[in-house]
Amino acid sequence: MQNVTSPILVTGGTGTLGRQIVEKLHDTGYAVRILSRKQRATDNGVQFVTGDLATGQGAEAAVEGVEIIVHCAGTNKGDEDKTRYLVEAAKRAGARHLVYISVVGADRVPLASGIDRTMFAYFGSKHAAERVVAESELAWTTLRATQFHDLTLMTARQMAKLPVIPVPSGFRFQPVETEEVAQRLVDLALGEPSGLVADIAGPRVYSMADLVRSYVHARHLRRAIMPIWIPGKAAGAIRAGANLAPDHACGHRTWEEFLATHVG
Repeated sequence: MQNVTSPILVTGGTGTLGRQIVEKLHDTGYAVRILSRKQRATDNGVQFVTGDLATGQGAEAAVEGVEIIVHCAGTNKGDEDKTRYLVEAAKRAGARHLVYISVVGADRVPLASGIDRTMFAYFGSKHAAERVVAESELAWTTLRATQFHDLTLMTARQMAKLPVIPVPSGFRFQPVETEEVAQRLVDLALGEPSGLVADIAGPRVYSMADLVRSYVHARHLRRAIMPIWIPGKAAGAIRAGANLAPDHACGHRTWEEFLATHVG
């Protein structure tokens, strides 16, 4: 484990994953800094730097005096540019380890058509950012994870607002507990740079229909589920399991266990 005396920067530190990383680092005694788009005062010893990686604003101040960066900030598009702004600032600041969270299937889901890019841009955005990190000349570690339980729940909630729920036919997911991904990233950040490491995925694979159906059942709702066919090469790759990592099902908490504590 590295001897860390400077603050550890967490981008996306107020998000679903980032909050848990910040909490774990802080509780273990490490100084933590968050790059945030909203101005915030230091809270419980956690320092905030105002900035926006979409423009590069605040990146220099965020990385000043930092040796380790955990990069969690990301959206459906623009991750490549955001990561490039961060990387360039980190290089100038002399950072020694950049840890990036990506998604399983980033390198296996093709974006060949308009519908591919419209529906699955997230995979392409993550893969482009991976390349920026790998080619940065910084020491780096990249972890790919499957879909988080929290985000799966958010999707199911939105879909269940409809009386008839359209569910992509043949789509399967392997949801993983966010806390388990956060712990893995903390361990990686405090270890030596390792390049592209083994994926992290949940313990079970579910069809999209089963995920939605179990949520509807837990909420005691009456909904019809209607399978729909999604065209395109990206959808074909998802049906073939490009977004799954059955050989790395190292997560422990199941979707059913997560639902039991989040849906009353």
